[in-house]
Order: sequence, then structure tokens, then C-alpha cells
Amino acid sequence: MPRSRALSPQEERGAVEEPPPTLEECLRACATHSGKLVAGLDRRRGELAEALRALLALHASRALPAGAPRAERGPVSALLRRAQATASGTPSAAPGPLTLDNPLLDALLTVGGKALDCGYEDERALADVVSRCLVALRKGSRAAWRLRGRVLEAQGAYAEAADAYDAYLSRTEEDGFGVRARVAGLRLAAERERDLAGLLALARPAAEAFRAEPLTETWFDGLEHLDRGEPDAAHDRFAGALLGLADRGEWREFQEALGRTLDASLHDLDSRVTAPGPDSPVPGGADGEPRAALNALLAHYADLTRSRQRGPVDEPTFGGTTWLSLGEFRNRIAGRSVCLVANSGRVGSGTLGAEIDAYDLVVRFNSYRIDAPATGARTDIHVTIHKHAFNWDQHVDTRLVFGGDVGAWRSSLRNRLVPGAQKHLGDDSLRWPLREIGKVGPEEWPGIPTTGFNTLFLLDFLDVNPVIDLIGFDFYESGAYRTSEAMRMPVTSVHEYADEKTWVLDRATKVTEHRISLR
Repeated sequence: MPRSRALSPQEERGAVEEPPPTLEECLRACATHSGKLVAGLDRRRGELAEALRALLALHASRALPAGAPRAERGPVSALLRRAQATASGTPSAAPGPLTLDNPLLDALLTVGGKALDCGYEDERALADVVSRCLVALRKGSRAAWRLRGRVLEAQGAYAEAADAYDAYLSRTEEDGFGVRARVAGLRLAAERERDLAGLLALARPAAEAFRAEPLTETWFDGLEHLDRGEPDAAHDRFAGALLGLADRGEWREFQEALGRTLDASLHDLDSRVTAPGPDSPVPGGADGEPRAALNALLAHYADLTRSRQRGPVDEPTFGGTTWLSLGEFRNRIAGRSVCLVANSGRVGSGTLGAEIDAYDLVVRFNSYRIDAPATGARTDIHVTIHKHAFNWDQHVDTRLVFGGDVGAWRSSLRNRLVPGAQKHLGDDSLRWPLREIGKVGPEEWPGIPTTGFNTLFLLDFLDVNPVIDLIGFDFYESGAYRTSEAMRMPVTSVHEYADEKTWVLDRATKVTEHRISLR
């Protein structure tokens, strides 16, 4: 039966779940957590502290009477005073009931995301409070449902996370964050976990006796048998504990415990896993070859772990995509006129579409939006940061994906590239131009370079184009012009727009209202 857009499985289970926090309770939790954070070396907690201060300042500016003394206007103390008044039954100084308007929603979403990024249990609990509050008060919010899915995934509630992600996907036509792949990976991993539980039950029949026993006691009892040199007895107990976790649906604990069990098996050359026979799904034959049975478990474990980290890759060659090195990219663009089109309000309100399409090469960035009269219709090179997947499904000749962290960059390529959507793809030599090609370090350029600036630096460095024009580059002075989903994302503050503007203007040969020419 098709799921109603207005009612998700999370909502359907609402009657038996813990009631969601009210907005007052959510803000109180944020105020309390803000008071716990202290200055330290953890950058992620520092970013969370900044987000909490911004949220509480926003709320305090509305919550206090206009004539309140300056000493009473601190955002944290204002929230704590209001919380204390609510708890004691004393009338609050703040006028009227709280309402979740868009600025407060955005501030809470930022807090929830930063809390989740910290990776600690306390911050994960705060993100849980925020996300449950937001999906209850704003059932139509795409961002709230995506945050809820991320929180549930971090908690190991994978089935519920997939449901929350489905609620997000049902509310948007775009998928710039690769959520569909996450859902596919979570559900494939769930299948592999069920398969693993079946393999364990077949491979260790004696485990059934320990399936309903207390899990912690069974596990430590298995460790004692392993220490005494009794691997069969140990692994029967390990398997029984794992099956008990599977029965209870505790899949994150199941995967962690299975990893430790397999590690113990690999390091114990005398351990034996009994296979039931030649017709069994467990390889190994009637003689119960332990290595073959263990390999079957390892294969399923690797598959579920890979699926949960990234969605399934249907076509590993990505439709015959050809990798481009720095030199090969240079040869493909040499001698051709090129324009770089900014995602700015100036472009969106302009009428330069025909002029843009007249260049030999049209370069667009990240979450670009096409409106032919204003932006032109053609895209030859799409350049994007690896952290999101806006426009990765749009067909282009060449796609360059930038990223400073090579591991995260590779993971994004495997997870987000769309087979057949690009003919050529930049390789590691084109991954981070300013730092890796130009060798410009943080001492010389402290800010993180934007996608546009990295591309411009690359073209200027190669110096093989007779024309390099920048269309609409006003460094977001006119606002953003992007896909609808990306328009809700703030212009990030980690870039040095003023420094990039100075670099560009120092090298410009001609500047007009809409165009900056470097050649």
C-alpha cells in the first residue's frame, strides 16, 4: 500500500513511542547543554557551542520583555530562568507561547547537525531531542526528517532511519545528499544481517541452547572457554549471544559483536565452524571445513558493512566513465574559450544565456540552476565539492569532484557518481587544485578555497585558454541562485570570499557589471 505523504511510519508508531519534546523542552535542553560546553581542543564541539549561542541569542531576543535590564538579557540565563519558572509553576517573564518559525527552525537544525557531527553520546542525545521535536512540529520539513534519519542511523536504529529517510524523500524531488543510496544500503545491510543470523544458526546448532540466556553472561562465558582452549564451546556461546541480539533487533550491537567474534576466529587457528552438509547454504561440505564456513560469514559481514557505509554500486565502471589526469584535462581544454558561471543572484536575474552558450566550454558549479535565458542551457564541465550530490545526475562531458580529504573524496565518488552521467571524471591529480597542484598551504591561504576559486586557480595555472571569463562572480553579494533544495542551505562562512575577490581582481584584464575577464 503506498505510504501517505503526510503520515510516515515514524508518525504511525507515535502512539506507542515516547511523546516528542515540546519546543520549550527542546530549547531548555539546548540551554543546559550550552552551559556544559567548555573551551577545548575539539573543533566539532566548538562549532556546536557557536551554533548553540546563536540559537539561544535568537530566542532570547524574543523571549524577554523589552524593558528587561541588560544583565538579564544573556541567552543562556534567559532560557534557564524560563525553564525554572515553568518547572515551579511561576508565571514566565516571556510573553505568549513559543512558536517554531523559520529562523528558529533553521537555528535548531544547525544545532542538531553540529551535535550529531560531534560523535559523542551526550551530543547524540541532544540531537535526538532536537530531531524528535522538529519532526513533531514540522512534519512537512525535509531537513527535519533528514536530520531525524541521521540521528536514528547513528543510534543503530537502522529500520527506523530508513523510514525517516523515506519521509524526507517523499517531500522532495531532489536528492542532493545521496539519501536514496543511504536507504538502499541500509536495507541491503538488513538483509545481509538476517542472512548472517541464519548462517550462524545453521553453522552452530549448539548455539540454540544459549539464545535466550542473558547476553552479557553468555558472552563472557564464551571468552572464558576461549582462554581455556575450548574454541567450540566458546563459539557456541558467541553465536548464541549473537542470535539473541538478532532476536531483539539490536543490529548495531550485533554487527560489533560479530566483528569481534570473526576476529577471534581468524586469530584462533584451532577454532572450527561446523557446516551442516553439502546441500546447506553454508559452504564447506559434509566434512565441515572450518575455513569455508568462516569465509561465508566473512563475505556476508563485509557485504553488510560496505552496504551500510555506502549504498550498493550497481555498475562499478560507472557506465564506462574515463578518468582524466591533470595532463589529460589540460589537453582537452587547450585552445578553447571558457566561461565559469557563478550560482549568484546576478546571474539568475540577468539575460546572458545566449552569450554563455556561445563559449566553447561552459563550466558550472555544485548546485547550479538552469534557466536558459538567464543562465544558458549548456554545461560542459560540472565542478562540485564531494560533500553533496547536487546535479551529479546531470549529463556532462566532464565532471571534476573536489575534496581535501582523500578518503572522504574516494568514498563520495563510489557512493554518489551516477553511471553514464559523465564521459570523463577527474582523478586524484585534480582533486584539490589550490593545495595539491599550486602547493599553496594554509599559511599562505588560511581559508578553505571555494569550488569556483579552485577551478579558476586550476585554469589560470594551466594557462592554455585564450579566453577565461567569469560570469556573475560577485562573491554572493547578490545572494545565491541554486537548485530549490540547495537554496535552503546558508552561504558557508568557512571561505575567504574577500581574499578570493582580491586575487581575481588583481589578475583581471577587464571588469564589467556581469563579466570579469582574466584573458
